[in-house]
Amino acid sequence: MDSPLLAIPGAVAAEFPDIGVAAHYGDPFAEQRTLGGAAGLVDRSDRDVLKITGVDRLSWLNSISTQKLDDLAVGDARQSLILSPQGHIQHHLSLVDDGASTWIHTEPGEAASLLEFLESMRFMLRVIAEIVTEDCAVLTVMGPQVTPDAVTADAGEAGARPFATADFAFGRDLVVEREHLDRAVTGLRDRGYRLAGMMAHEALRIAGHRPRFGTDTDHRTIPHEVGWIESAVHLNKGCYRGQETVARVQNLGHPPRRLVLLHLDGSENKLPAHGEPVCLGEATVGFVGSSARHYELGPIALALVKRTVPVGETLVAAGISAAQEVIVPPDVGANAKITIGRRRGLL
Repeated sequence: MDSPLLAIPGAVAAEFPDIGVAAHYGDPFAEQRTLGGAAGLVDRSDRDVLKITGVDRLSWLNSISTQKLDDLAVGDARQSLILSPQGHIQHHLSLVDDGASTWIHTEPGEAASLLEFLESMRFMLRVIAEIVTEDCAVLTVMGPQVTPDAVTADAGEAGARPFATADFAFGRDLVVEREHLDRAVTGLRDRGYRLAGMMAHEALRIAGHRPRFGTDTDHRTIPHEVGWIESAVHLNKGCYRGQETVARVQNLGHPPRRLVLLHLDGSENKLPAHGEPVCLGEATVGFVGSSARHYELGPIALALVKRTVPVGETLVAAGISAAQEVIVPPDVGANAKITIGRRRGLL
């Protein structure tokens, strides 16, 4: 579904994985500055949305995912993961409960497979899971001038349901009735929020060390490799599928790979594409996930590389030299702290 915001003068459509929303509205660097220094509004209506109802919903979600959710208070939001039996990440969820329903949004195109898994785990519990993407859309407001109280008030007046992210420093998500998306955006813009596209959002996400499921991960990725242990995994909750892998790496350290931020040589007039190999000398040691041009840092990218790659070595991505910035340490585990969001001053 194409967003009606693509009809705004100056809007340029985004490419995969954000087909259907705007990449920018005419000035992506100015839009970055708005998100990083003022108050911005990003159309993320390409995201899939699910709604879970029923009295057992929180205890059920708690039992099948990595996050502790049985104590989720109304209005609070958390991230969680669905793992395979081997501990590989299969889904990344952003969710909040409103007291009657739990709302989940995921990457575009992920809802059907997530719903299939949820239905397979429902058994006799009093829960109903449904995809509501056709009826609901996601907007994100962010920037240092955005405050929780102001967002709640502004969103309510604009006709959008507040939906907090787990990390308010990187914005607050709003679930909007899709038929009222235009009205909600107009109302928020009237209250001082400036439109920004996905190019701006992605540049700040990458600079902030925040991986994106399906872009910065592959079918073998485990939570420790990309730093989701601190934000999407609860290490002291009950059992869940894939827990053995999480516990083993947490106790012993040394995951197979680690997420890094690449500072790319700015003399090259290109960015490495998703999936491009990352090399050390003649050896391929990883792959590029996402890349962007940041308004302060220049060209940057997230990459998954082998744990054994020395942290001080210069790497090459798509023929472009790149210095590493450590996000996940090689010995990540019980005694190593992950630096997700360390660049919050840039957000």
